[in-house]
Amino acid sequence: MAPTVASEAAKQQQHTGKAAALAARDASGHLAPLTITRRSTGDDDVAIKILYCGICHSDLHNIKNEWHNAMYPVVPGHEIAGVVTEVGKNVTKFKPGDRVGVGCMVNSCQSCATCDEGFENHCPGLIFTYNSMDLDGTVTYGGYSSNVVVHERFVVRFPDAMPLDQGAPLLCAGITVYSPMKHHGLNVPGKHVGVVGLGGLGHVAVKFAKAFGMKVTVISSSPAKKQEAMERLGADAFIVSKNEDEMKAAAATMDGIINTVSANIPVAPYMGLMKPYGKMIMVGLPDKPLEIPPFNLVMGSKTLAGSCIGGMRDTQEMLDVAAKHGVTADIEVVGADYVNTAMERLAKADVRYRFVIDIGNTLKISE
Repeated sequence: MAPTVASEAAKQQQHTGKAAALAARDASGHLAPLTITRRSTGDDDVAIKILYCGICHSDLHNIKNEWHNAMYPVVPGHEIAGVVTEVGKNVTKFKPGDRVGVGCMVNSCQSCATCDEGFENHCPGLIFTYNSMDLDGTVTYGGYSSNVVVHERFVVRFPDAMPLDQGAPLLCAGITVYSPMKHHGLNVPGKHVGVVGLGGLGHVAVKFAKAFGMKVTVISSSPAKKQEAMERLGADAFIVSKNEDEMKAAAATMDGIINTVSANIPVAPYMGLMKPYGKMIMVGLPDKPLEIPPFNLVMGSKTLAGSCIGGMRDTQEMLDVAAKHGVTADIEVVGADYVNTAMERLAKADVRYRFVIDIGNTLKISE
């Protein structure tokens, strides 16, 4: 069923709370202060004071309109960590003062088959955290802001052992790699998984794989990342993808591969690294179609699949598993006044491995 669009008067009445935000107003992607409004806390809503928000590479794509769907002004951010300030009368899972997070989505139809199965991320009525049309006809604004109001179902609890700043990126990067590992059987102790790319997604994939008790091989085009991958992140092996001898030596050794790369790289050579019935799961988003000879799939009965974030049950489970095993993102905390510089650095992959904005201390409403 299509969402009902509220009248302009109703929108204005519901959106009475002010919030400080950083917004891109055009395809230059430059982020500047903007005072936005948030809706009043509804019966099923949780109001959150945002303390930290991670910077995802998709934020960069969105503010520059590289996916051709930007609705300016765009307030990005879907790796939100903060504390509850108010709850609606029907809310039972949270109370003021709780440490919580919001990831890539803020609502769905909540009644279709995929929602009932806990896969809200595949709902036809999915509403993203920013740059999406909300149920009341307004455009959603993300976590580069001082506060947010979200339906209870789309809020997760941060375990006590999880630091909010290091945990924030898990709400996108973490669930993006955790979900396919879980649902494709790449979380079994003793199995061998390859991780293509060692960036914001890849470094978290390595950590989860080790937490699952798996053997992990990082595959990268950059030899300079070998020491970090093995000594700092705990990978068992490292392959330079451009080194034909190393690629041949690793042929048919892996049970599966998590491909985190968003660059346009040939997929076929990586299929050869997997054993028969191996699965390569795509979580990166190259901007050109993939090309792979059918022979590379048919011989060895291999699978090439994709995965898009995860449902809310899986997201909470992911945070709980991460806290149990000490899995966090490697971050660089920056202030609100540094965000445009951070975006320039992100475009050059100059970060190890995730920028996180200190929203609580550095973003204020302009008088």
